[in-house]
Amino acid sequence: MENSHSAAYAAAGVDIEAGYKGVELMKQHVARTRIPGVVSGIGGFGGLFAPDLAGMKEPVLVSGTDGVGTKLRLAQLLDRHDTIGIDCVAMCVNDIVCCGAKPLFFLDYIAIGKNEPEKVAAIVSGVAEGCVRSGCALIGGETAEHPGVMDPDDYDIAGFAVGIVDREKIIDGGKVSEGDVLIGLASSGVHSNGFSLVRKVFDIEHADLTAPMDELDGKSLGEVLLAPTRIYVKPVQALLEGGVDLHGASHITGGGVFENIPRMLPEGLGVKILPNAIPRQPIFDLIQKRGNISDHDMYNTFNMGLGMVLAVPLEQGDRALELLAAAGEQDAACVGIVTRSGGGVSFDGL
Repeated sequence: MENSHSAAYAAAGVDIEAGYKGVELMKQHVARTRIPGVVSGIGGFGGLFAPDLAGMKEPVLVSGTDGVGTKLRLAQLLDRHDTIGIDCVAMCVNDIVCCGAKPLFFLDYIAIGKNEPEKVAAIVSGVAEGCVRSGCALIGGETAEHPGVMDPDDYDIAGFAVGIVDREKIIDGGKVSEGDVLIGLASSGVHSNGFSLVRKVFDIEHADLTAPMDELDGKSLGEVLLAPTRIYVKPVQALLEGGVDLHGASHITGGGVFENIPRMLPEGLGVKILPNAIPRQPIFDLIQKRGNISDHDMYNTFNMGLGMVLAVPLEQGDRALELLAAAGEQDAACVGIVTRSGGGVSFDGL
């Protein structure tokens, strides 16, 4: 930006010219996310979006905000920053799709100790990729340099997503009924929750993150732990567009299965989970063995292979699995049933 330079501010640790360079580098990534409805480019005071309301009787906006927790430390130790933005988008859009909403747009916030334009652009490239995967637009954001507050190599990222749904099509769990089948969508691994425990179990600051491990099918610990959170927007939309009566949806995040599945249940209902039906990845067995962690604590901390759980009428279960497979969720499986058990989660065989 012409004539914009402050030697005094630079001496205090804030490089505004680095900020301008970062914006230029990220423009190509932001451009990938442009969809109908985007009114403004980046750089203005606000992001503008004009939603298509055609065919909607009573449109309702649905919002969600989240970050990626201490998974960031893995990205920093591995010096790989181009996937953590996918996690940030996933944590937000997976929440709002549980309400039946279609994501429209996304904004990010990056706080960083020292603004390195290439690093910031790499982070934003992941955000853009997450937006592409979820069909929404990245219409704005903020990068804040925090000298003296954060270490130069440190950063944090948070995001905010907005979607839309017709009021009569909102999914709030109110239709979940005894006998509904639970369909589990496979996770890619740990996703973005439980990393404080993961870091403790593996003493992550001193661990070899790059060596292949037999317990992880020859993959390295760093590769497996940094695998981006899966985004479930398009599979869920495939069910809704395919006529499946989706009664409830739970994004399995912090608190694991025990905390998140009950969030979609009406009072008086519970669920019985079939753990052997869950496509559980080797990383969870390794965490449990290394940390000597109980089954209960594992299922109360991690997703254990289930990134999202959907409740559908029993007679629509097979149709739902067909639609999910066609949408790329070949590992989707029936993992339990809704019961009248007074609430909560129980496991068959644990």
